[in-house]
Amino acid sequence: MLTISGSGTPHSRFCDGLSRRDFLRIGSLGMGGLSLPGLLQAEKASGLKNSKKAVIMVYMAGAPPHQDMYDLKMSAPSEVRGEFRPIPTNVDGIEICELLPGLAQNMDKCVPIRSLYGAPNGSHDSFMCFTGKVGSTLDSSGQPPGGWPSIGAVMSKMMGPSRPNVPPFVGLAPKAGHPPYGSSGKPGFLGFANGPFKPSGPSEKDLVLGMPSSRLDDRRGLLASFDQFRRDADASGLMDGLDEFHEQAFGMLTSSELANALDLDQESPKVRERYGKGDSRNVGDGAPRNLEHFLLARRLVEAGVRCVTLNFGRWDFHSNNFPGMRSHAPLFDQGMTALIEDLHERGMADDVLVVAWGEFGRTPMINKDGGRDHWPRVGGALLSGGGLRTGQVIGATDRLAGEITDRGVHFAEVFATIYNQLGINANEVTLEDLSGRPHFLVDGYRPMRELI
Repeated sequence: MLTISGSGTPHSRFCDGLSRRDFLRIGSLGMGGLSLPGLLQAEKASGLKNSKKAVIMVYMAGAPPHQDMYDLKMSAPSEVRGEFRPIPTNVDGIEICELLPGLAQNMDKCVPIRSLYGAPNGSHDSFMCFTGKVGSTLDSSGQPPGGWPSIGAVMSKMMGPSRPNVPPFVGLAPKAGHPPYGSSGKPGFLGFANGPFKPSGPSEKDLVLGMPSSRLDDRRGLLASFDQFRRDADASGLMDGLDEFHEQAFGMLTSSELANALDLDQESPKVRERYGKGDSRNVGDGAPRNLEHFLLARRLVEAGVRCVTLNFGRWDFHSNNFPGMRSHAPLFDQGMTALIEDLHERGMADDVLVVAWGEFGRTPMINKDGGRDHWPRVGGALLSGGGLRTGQVIGATDRLAGEITDRGVHFAEVFATIYNQLGINANEVTLEDLSGRPHFLVDGYRPMRELI
């Protein structure tokens, strides 16, 4: 067995002064660590730890109708084409829905994908959007021990925090009636230390210390003792990293960096008006249409957060599809347009990759209730920034927007592209699950040649 010493935490020290976490044991249970080849490959990655690259992932909970956003079919029968009309964009030959005028004027900075596929079925889940893997948030059968980690957890593990008191992974998601709609992406077998910090909603007040530092130190010691007991009693490995997680939490409580990033009052009224407010209330069992979350996402990546996931709306329009689109799409357009333009104006666009998508598409045929049902055969997505070659459309569907006719794009292919832009070779780096078995980040899919 090879033992590599490294940096540790101040807890659980041995008599020689090293801590438990001063050791990374290669060859035993990996507990979510990098395999030796993966570790060496990660070290070779150019400037990975010091990289300014970041990802903002917008999960459009419930799955938006692709044919009413980026792939309108005006020659289709009326029971398919719907009520909306396409409008030209600032890129010749690309048209999108009339409800998205801001994005239309920024199409040179975007890439609509009209041929996204890979959802295993028609069940609602954010899992594919956050992991690129086949599986489910609610059902871990068929997954490795501990479950697949989300992209935010992978970035946290491989890139680490860019600043000591700024979490690498932040989720702007509420508690939702349908749990996957409120997921920010789970850490899976990478453990709690790589899970999302969720500052939105009721937990935002927890960022205010509200006690003298001496009392904080007492609580730190109590938590350390209790969590050490829990880790020793837990055989799964999922508790590993809790000391690191709590150290990060205490650091955030005693530092102003994260609190400042979350303080929208520091923005000018002009910028805040540009993003707008939207609606902070959940839409049914889904997420809110909170436009301030788009601004928070920009402020967080600017402060050094590696990955921000943002849950927006409830797009499951089984009935009243067109009123639903009229209530969602203009707000989405405002938030996304403000974010994309802001990133470009601040010189951040090449470093921050933005993805917006849902778990599948919607049926070509409009049902008797004026809605569109689940359609896992094809869906849509929108990408921007990250150094991608934008100003183009990828993929095509038939005249009913029901079947892919050209250049199908799997969820995992988008993930391979994202990792590539972060400086991570997803087909070489492996991460170990809780049994010590290594796994590639994506399942054999390569970065999209059109984008890089």
